[in-house]
Amino acid sequence: MRVMFIIQGEGRGHMTQALALEQMLRKAGHEVCPMVLGTSKRREIPDFFKKRSQSKIHTVKSPNFYFDKTHKSIDLGKTFYMNFLQLPRYLKEVYHIHQCVNTSKPDVIINFYDVLGGLYFLISNPNVKRICVAHQYLASHAEFPFAKGSKIHTMAFRLNNFLTSMNSHKRLALSFDPLISSQGNITVVPPLLRREIKPLKRQDKGFILCYIVNKGYSEEILTWHERNPKINIVCFWDNYDYEDGWSPRKNISFRHLNDKSFLEAMANCSGYVSTAGFESICEAAYLGKPIMVVPVKGQFEQACNALDATRARLGIRSNSFNLSPFLKHITCNRTNGEFRAWAKQADHLITNAIEEPISKQAIRRFSLLSFLRNKVNSKSGLHQDLQPSELDYSSPSK
Repeated sequence: MRVMFIIQGEGRGHMTQALALEQMLRKAGHEVCPMVLGTSKRREIPDFFKKRSQSKIHTVKSPNFYFDKTHKSIDLGKTFYMNFLQLPRYLKEVYHIHQCVNTSKPDVIINFYDVLGGLYFLISNPNVKRICVAHQYLASHAEFPFAKGSKIHTMAFRLNNFLTSMNSHKRLALSFDPLISSQGNITVVPPLLRREIKPLKRQDKGFILCYIVNKGYSEEILTWHERNPKINIVCFWDNYDYEDGWSPRKNISFRHLNDKSFLEAMANCSGYVSTAGFESICEAAYLGKPIMVVPVKGQFEQACNALDATRARLGIRSNSFNLSPFLKHITCNRTNGEFRAWAKQADHLITNAIEEPISKQAIRRFSLLSFLRNKVNSKSGLHQDLQPSELDYSSPSK
């Protein structure tokens, strides 16, 4: 079958998940069509994604977060306001996605948590199987731990889950550990790990690996290292204002995000400290590394990720990049072997979930285009009854 991806480009997590699924599907004999990647002015497409994907990449301008002046905390008000102003542009980008789908003619479209993907599913209602993939969808599970916060944060989190998966047939909820699926259209599956990480040999070369999404957190790391100059730190970021390998003092360096270099550093580090992105936590856990997560301030879903990681006994959490508690954690860390066993089931469980047929008797979700077309035809005297599609959503032959 032909599969097309729509991918959120905020951070690296959804892109690495897409790369892993691309590898998995090709191995299973399926074809991955050109991908659609959501971008913004704040982020450049990482070289590792452009080089590792075998599919052509189409970019669209997609909704993204806006931060405060410190480049640490998400400003929810500004995020909503600025994205609302861009709504006409986003609708044009939905049409761009529609053109890509018409050209590629996929049998399945998989949306990696991009709002434009959800809008496209709602507005166009394409005659293909529609699947959404993200750790965030685990929020519908009874065992998912919600962080303390205002009702607005919780509502915004749930709203984003809804917007990204509108009019979809199935949601695959990536999980740190096996949980019984609690809702009909949600399937709990293992994390999507790139094939490159699996043969890596775990070593300890005496340095702490850090990954920061927002450059503002570099100040916290530098401040802590001033007091602990003997600790060797290697930090990855996407701040291109500084040259790759920038080292303000001995025993600390900042490197641009690079797929191969990052994975090598992950395999060789003494421990891993990062903002609470799901994917990199899984990579570190697979390699048996001690982990500390620092949720991005104001990003409610990362606060939930941090709680979920501690629930699954993968590491500790902190509110800042003060590494002192982590040094103690490294000395008493015990590898969670259950995670590795769960992650190894990903190929089988995820491929089966995507290939699983959807009955042609299933009622099609609401289609805004069909609704508007029906209204126009009714007023012009050309009314036609809109019947549910007779399309067979069962998996085509490979």
